[in-house]
This record gives sequence, C-alpha cells and structure tokens, in this order.
Amino acid sequence: MEFFRIKNDIPFMRHALKFNIFSLLTFLAAIFFLIHSGLNLSVEFTGGVNVVAHYSGPVNVDAVRAKLQEQGIKDPQTQKFGNSQDVLIRFSLKELELPSLATGGKIDTEKLTANVLQAGGADASIQNVEFVGPQIGAELLNDGLLALLFVVMFIMAYLALRFEWKFAVAAIVANLHDVVIILGFFAFFHWEFSLPVLAAVLAVLGYSVNESVVIADRIRENFKKMRKAEVEHVIDNAITSTISRTIITHGTTQTMVLFMLIFGGPTLHGFALALTIGICFGIYSSVLVMAPITKWLGISREDLVQPVKKEQKEETYTL
Repeated sequence: MEFFRIKNDIPFMRHALKFNIFSLLTFLAAIFFLIHSGLNLSVEFTGGVNVVAHYSGPVNVDAVRAKLQEQGIKDPQTQKFGNSQDVLIRFSLKELELPSLATGGKIDTEKLTANVLQAGGADASIQNVEFVGPQIGAELLNDGLLALLFVVMFIMAYLALRFEWKFAVAAIVANLHDVVIILGFFAFFHWEFSLPVLAAVLAVLGYSVNESVVIADRIRENFKKMRKAEVEHVIDNAITSTISRTIITHGTTQTMVLFMLIFGGPTLHGFALALTIGICFGIYSSVLVMAPITKWLGISREDLVQPVKKEQKEETYTL
C-alpha cells in the first residue's frame, strides 16, 4: 500500500560519506557520555527495597509520590501493582540511608513502612516488604546484556543466511548504533535506566532490523531487474521505492508510542521514551547507515544473483 510514489530516485548514496561521518560523531558522543556520566541504574540493578501497599479504594500514585517527597525522599518510584488499589514503591540504597528511613546507618523497616503508611493515609496497609540486594541487581544487568548479545548474534546469522554476510555486518552496525544512541541519551540526561527500558532497547533491535530486511530485499530484487545500473543507483532506487512504506509503518508506530509517552504515566515513561528515541534513529540508521555500509563493503550483483548454469546435453548418435 502506497499513499504516494516518488518518480525520480533520491540520490542518497551521493551523500553517503556525510551520513556516515554524522553517524560516527553521534556514536562517539554517546560513548563519551556513557563513559563520563554512566547510566542512572534503577533499583532493580543497584538494589534497594520494594514495598507493596494496599488501599481500600483506587489510589492516586502521583499523590503518594508527592507526599513521600515532602518527607525528604527525593525520587521515590511508585506504580500501580496488579490493580488500582495496590501500589508498588521502590526505594534505592541511597534513599535508604536517609535519617527518615534508617537508624544507626541501617535500614529501619518500621520507619520505612511508617513513612509509606503516612503518605498513603489511614486506609493504607503494608502487604509486602522485599529487599533487593546489589548482587541480584548485578545478575539482572548481566542477564540483560547476555540477552542483548544473543539477539545480535541471531540477527547476524539470519541476515547472513537470507542475504549475504555484508548485509549482516551493515545491519548489526546500524542496529548497535541505535542501541548506543539510546543509552547515550539516558546517560546525558541522567534518566533512570530500568528493566522496562532494557526491554525497549531489545524491542528496538528487532524493530530496526525489520526495516533493514525490507531495504536489503529490495536491493536484491533491483540487482535482478536493473542489470545495467550501477550499485549506487540500485541502492538509491531501493530506498526511494520503500519510502512510502517506511512513512506509514514508522509513522503509525511512533504515534502510538508518543501517546504511550504522554498518557502512559510514570510507569511507562522510560519504556516509551526509549522506544521513541529508538524508532526515530532506527529509521535513520536502516536507511542512511546500513545502506551506505553495504556500499563501502563492496556489495555487487554477483553477491546476490547467482548465474544460471546451462545444462549441456550430450547427444548420442547411432551408426
């Protein structure tokens, strides 16, 4: 389905070097902020305490968060837990060192629950108090990085088998570019990096590779149809002919994610924010990072179109 069709191919490859230089600069900037500032890891990774509070009626999590902040807790994480009457409140290790939550440098469970009850009102009760140690957080972080590694390996294997190894290398470089850019944004603005954000990063990997597959498939088709065309023209035509599909697909997805970002509340904010950044840069990397890299790697018609072998029939004569 196409809302519009561009008759003349847009010369993307004429500016391929500029696109790659811009991508390299943004990639290095993201790496710098990751090294200099680091990620603001959430309680799941650093350790802390999770408290589940129950209310007699629907609860306003924003009001609970505001009252906790009035008690000196700077950044309490509150979200609904299962239903509208239960709230999950997370306290990081730094917050647990506050005088209002600790006694003699140690976590005081009674003070902790008392503060939560005071913030929730007289109709609140504590259902569960769970301690999350730094070791568990480190295991979660390692498991997340391991999942990221496996996703990258399987994407490369898939593209190498379906197309050609040059497409696999180009797609992974482009997708890792998206991941590093997302992490760079979170490091620069010191946004909290939580498990939902990690899930969004993995989702962006799968989402971006879909666009790379579409463009790679069109490049392969063009090599079959445009036999006398140069490589740059083949790639330009492939990108131009898929622009309508790209705008429809990414536009509708981005609209949904923006609604999630605006109206989803604090619970979905980090997840939607990572997806918003990932989708925007995913479009750019699939078109203007992946395609130029395949050109620099020397993709050619011979890599994708196998020559047809003519069978030679032996004729026998009888005397």
